[in-house]
Amino acid sequence: MKTLAQYKEEKLKEPGFKKAYEELQPEFEIMRAIIDARTASNLTQKELAERTGIAQTEISRIENGSRNPSIKLLQRLAEGLNMNLRISFEPRS
Repeated sequence: MKTLAQYKEEKLKEPGFKKAYEELQPEFEIMRAIIDARTASNLTQKELAERTGIAQTEISRIENGSRNPSIKLLQRLAEGLNMNLRISFEPRS
């Protein structure tokens, strides 16, 4: 049986899959950053919801990728996490 990493590596050899994966990468990074920041702050989704006034269900949707947050919503999340929001454009490698 293949591991998830092996499966992913195999699928990334397919041009169509690789292109779609790369297009979604920024969204994956945002989701991961929010989850990492929340867990590093030892907060549950419910606690973050209480701090930000954003519904817990909405935070869940952002973290699982079924909703793309606006910059304003990202700012509210950063404030609730007592963090600064930084967005950057970086040269392609």
